[in-house]
Amino acid sequence: MADTVHSTTSGATGRAEGNLVTRFFRATEIDTRMLGMIGALLIIWIGFHILTGGLFLTPRNLWNLSVQTASVAVMATGMVLVIVTRNIDLSVGSILGFTGMIMGVLQSRFLPELLGFNHPALWIIALTGGIIVGGLIGTLHGVIIAFLGVPSFIVTLGGLLIWRGATWFVTSGQTVAPMDANFRLMGGGTEGSIGATWSWVVGAIACIGIVAAIINARRQRKRFAFPRRPIWAEYVLVALGCVIVLGAVSIANDYYWPVNIARRYADANGIAWPEGGLLISHGIAIPVLIAIAAGIVMTFIATRLRFGRYVFAIGGNPEAAELAGIKTRWVTVKIFALMGVLCAIAAAISTARLNAATNAQGELDELYTIAAAVIGGTSLAGGIGSIAGAMLGALVMQSLQSGMVLLGIDTPFQRIVVGAVLVVAVWLDTVYRAKAK
Repeated sequence: MADTVHSTTSGATGRAEGNLVTRFFRATEIDTRMLGMIGALLIIWIGFHILTGGLFLTPRNLWNLSVQTASVAVMATGMVLVIVTRNIDLSVGSILGFTGMIMGVLQSRFLPELLGFNHPALWIIALTGGIIVGGLIGTLHGVIIAFLGVPSFIVTLGGLLIWRGATWFVTSGQTVAPMDANFRLMGGGTEGSIGATWSWVVGAIACIGIVAAIINARRQRKRFAFPRRPIWAEYVLVALGCVIVLGAVSIANDYYWPVNIARRYADANGIAWPEGGLLISHGIAIPVLIAIAAGIVMTFIATRLRFGRYVFAIGGNPEAAELAGIKTRWVTVKIFALMGVLCAIAAAISTARLNAATNAQGELDELYTIAAAVIGGTSLAGGIGSIAGAMLGALVMQSLQSGMVLLGIDTPFQRIVVGAVLVVAVWLDTVYRAKAK
């Protein structure tokens, strides 16, 4: 029995064979919509690189771009499930600010009095406390939406105002700093990255994971008698994935420690300062690894667990899902609870990166998070969404913001651009769904 059968009529065979591009995408099953988004991202990168005089596509800026994207990317993975079920969450930025302040107060004021400064468990307790608070806030939102029948727009709009105000009341508007040294590692920076060697190890593990995932998918298709991709298409996907991963690792390793920090490190460790300077690679930043881990876990939840199937079933047809026996109310509660947990994780990244918890932290992050999910292919009509697409959308949004900052564009105009991009993304989603019918 042939591995893959893409049957066509004799009249269509000539046309299919004549269009190599169509045959390639059909065989590899690459999402052309995702490919279009990657193309748009490359255009943005190249455009900003030219306009900034070669500053944008440098290892330093790309490394910083990945770190800046991490917190929004984490929240965007949860926003996908929220929007897929035809809901919205406008409170994510305020929840980020509130949970970040809670974690900041715990590790800078309360826990040191109980455990002492620099206690090894201090950051763990603070992080756990923030995640619990985020989960409880999300659960509260979900219960009000699911069991009291209040629209998610109103509940989370109220949450946006309530939790932003609560953030101020925690410390009466004061900034809390500094954070615990171990906690700060989650924010990136010189110490918050894993170095060249471990970055290559992570890259190798990722490549092995890509190969294993494709082999497993092929076995599953064979098991259920589904058509399989040609062998050459599988090799192309493996090669493409590994090239992207190893290329990203190479860029991360090409960004070296600043001279002053490297010199202090050399002096502290008795290392002779070489004539050309000491080149120590940053490697992959820890917040980027956290975001990738969140993306993997959320993809598994959305595509492999029964809960994920319920989410997409509810988004596709809520009435049919209810009649099929799905407890739609409890699924909604779980989605918002999960969103709250992801906001707390994003808050940890943001607070650690700033080395402070501020009253304004997370402002407008709800806009960037929603925009990332929509740009990534999540339909506001419900039932359609992609975790990977949302994370790529977060990178697009942050690329726009980073590029405009390098160009010295004022903040008000940056917001105009972001708002315009969001409107265009929704319009394109409407056009795409209309053509798909």
